[in-house]
Amino acid sequence: MELKKMSIVAQFRMNLVKILVSTILTSVLTYVLAVFVFLFAEGTGSIYPENYYEQQIPEIEEYLQRQQKSGMSAVQQEELNKLVQGEDFFYQAVDRQGKFLYGTYEETIFFSEEEMYEKINTTAKVGNHYVYIVPVIDSAGKIDGAVALVYGLRLSVVNSGKAWISIALFCVLSCPFFYMILFTALFSRRFAGNLTKPLRMLEEGARQIERKNLNFEISYAADNELGQLCRAFSSMQEELKKSLSRQWKMEQERTETVEALAHDLKSPLSIIKAYTEAMEDDTEIDQEQSAYLSVIEENIEKSISLVKQMQYTSEITSPDIHIDQNQVDLREFLWKKQKDYEIQAREKQISIQLVFSETLPARIETDKKKLERILDNVVSNSIAYTPLGGRIEIRAEADEECIFYFIEDTGKGFTLKDMEKAMEKFYRGDEARSSEGAHSGLGLYIVWRLSQVLGGSVEIGNRESGGAWVKVWHRWK
Repeated sequence: MELKKMSIVAQFRMNLVKILVSTILTSVLTYVLAVFVFLFAEGTGSIYPENYYEQQIPEIEEYLQRQQKSGMSAVQQEELNKLVQGEDFFYQAVDRQGKFLYGTYEETIFFSEEEMYEKINTTAKVGNHYVYIVPVIDSAGKIDGAVALVYGLRLSVVNSGKAWISIALFCVLSCPFFYMILFTALFSRRFAGNLTKPLRMLEEGARQIERKNLNFEISYAADNELGQLCRAFSSMQEELKKSLSRQWKMEQERTETVEALAHDLKSPLSIIKAYTEAMEDDTEIDQEQSAYLSVIEENIEKSISLVKQMQYTSEITSPDIHIDQNQVDLREFLWKKQKDYEIQAREKQISIQLVFSETLPARIETDKKKLERILDNVVSNSIAYTPLGGRIEIRAEADEECIFYFIEDTGKGFTLKDMEKAMEKFYRGDEARSSEGAHSGLGLYIVWRLSQVLGGSVEIGNRESGGAWVKVWHRWK
C-alpha cells in the first residue's frame, strides 16, 4: 500500500512496527554471529570455557600429593602462584587449624578447624564462586593443612591482551538498544520527510500569497490528511484568485472612471477660467461683479488642483508605476526644499528648521520627483495647519537601508479618527486640523502610496508638547 494512501496515524504505526521488527531481526542475527565468533575464539584459545579453571584442579592436586610426606612446609607459594592463574581463579593456603597462611584469596573461608575437616575433598559455593579443598598430609599421615581453590564457572578471556572480547560481549548484549536508536532515526527521518514535503509547499504558498502572487501550484496529491489539507489550500487559492480578480477589475474600472471624469472636467473648467479672466480683462464690470468673478476664479483653481490630484492618484495606484532611479545629493536637495517651504510659510510667519543626522549619507539612489512630491505634501499640510508664528522642524536620519524624515509642527495635532483613516483616499480630518481652504483628502494617501513605491511607508502621531508629527521613510540603496 502506498504511503500517500495511508493516514498519518497509520503511517506512524507502520513505522513503529518496522522499527521493532528491524530491531528484533538484527539483534537475533547479531547474537547468532556472536555465538559463532565466541565458539571460534574458544577453539583458538582466545576464550576459556566455563569449566576451564575446574579442569586445572587435577594438576594442582597432583602437585600437592607430591608434597604429602613433607607437609605444608614443602608447598611453595611461588609454585602455587604459577599453577593458579586466571582472572577468576584464586587459592588460599591454611594451616591445620584452618587459619590463613598465604594466597591470592584473602577472605576467610574456614571459621574453625572442624569446618575445614568437614569440607576437605569437597566442593562448596561461596558467594559467586566455588571452593574445592585439597588437604596436605605430613610424614605422619596427618593433615598438616589445606589449599582452598576458588574459581568461577563462566566464560573468561585468556589474558588482558584479549580485552576486546569483554567489550564485544558488552556490545552484543546492548545491541538491541543501539539498533532501536538507529532504526528510529532512519524510519523517523523518512516519516518526517513525508510530512515536511507538503508542509513546505504550503509554507511557500503562504509566502506567495503574502507577496500577492497567486500564480503558483501545490503539486501534492495524496488520500491522507495532508492531501486533504493541500486540496483545501488550493481551493482557497482559487477562490482568493477569483475574489482578487473581481476586486482588481472593480478597482480598475473605478480608476478608469476617475481618470475619465478628471479628463472630462479639465476642459470645461479651463473654459470657465478663460471666460472669467476675459470678463475681468475685457468687460466693464462693477466692484460687486468683480468680487463674484474672483470667487469663481478661486474655486475654479481649487477644482483644477483637485482634478490634477485625482489624475495623479490614478497614476500612482497603477501596479505598473514607473520608478526613475537616479543619484541625489540629499543634503543639497533638502536645503533647496527648505528655501521653497520658507517662501510658502512667510505669510504666516512660520519658521522652518532643517536638521541633519550624522548618519545621513551624502548621496542616495532614489526617485527624486516622487521624494519631492512626498515632502511637498507633508510640509504643505503642516504649513496649512500650523498657526501664525508657529514652527515646523524637518529632521533627516538614516540607517543601513532607509532614510527617515520626521516633520513636526506646532498645530493642533491629529484626532484618534485621523490616526485610523488619514491614509485613506478622500479622508478629510477637518475636525482637528481645520483650514480655511478646502482640500481633497488625498495628500497623505499620496504620501503613503509613494513611500510604498520607494520601499518604505509613513506613520503619524502627536507630540507630547502639542502639535503633530509625520514620519516618512524609504530605501536609499
